[in-house]
Amino acid sequence: MEEVQAAMTAHLDQVSGLVQALSSELRRGMGPAADNLRAFVRAVDWTEPWLMSLMAFHVILLLTAVGFRRNANFQLLLLFLAYSGVYMAEKMNRYLGEHWKSFASQNYFDRSGVFISVIWSGPLIFISIVSVVSSLIALCRLMVKWKRAELRHRARLARDKQD
Repeated sequence: MEEVQAAMTAHLDQVSGLVQALSSELRRGMGPAADNLRAFVRAVDWTEPWLMSLMAFHVILLLTAVGFRRNANFQLLLLFLAYSGVYMAEKMNRYLGEHWKSFASQNYFDRSGVFISVIWSGPLIFISIVSVVSSLIALCRLMVKWKRAELRHRARLARDKQD
């Protein structure tokens, strides 16, 4: 019995060491990502009119998606438009990279497309997720409504059969 207890204690100590190592590694791993995010936020001039307009566009689009969450056709249209915008991001990045002097104070549009992905595609994907979740919630409500109607119908048939 003591051998089993000693083996369990050794095993728990080993698992505890692994969990602590994983935890410290995750904490260290998030540090560089947070530093990169802070550097990105500091590098961008958020007071530029085109960036403020783009942020306002995303906020209005998000509020529209939430406001029309019960309209399935509108949600489908919104989803299509958002994913079309994400699809066009590479071409937009190339075009905006060539013409940045006409609307921006510095060239944010690199070849890898990090800026356009964060500023344009990221919010559109988030809005698409909101749209999909809204559609799934509406679908669940419809399924519940349908099942209740089916149960009422079966109960009515059973009651009519007894009479």
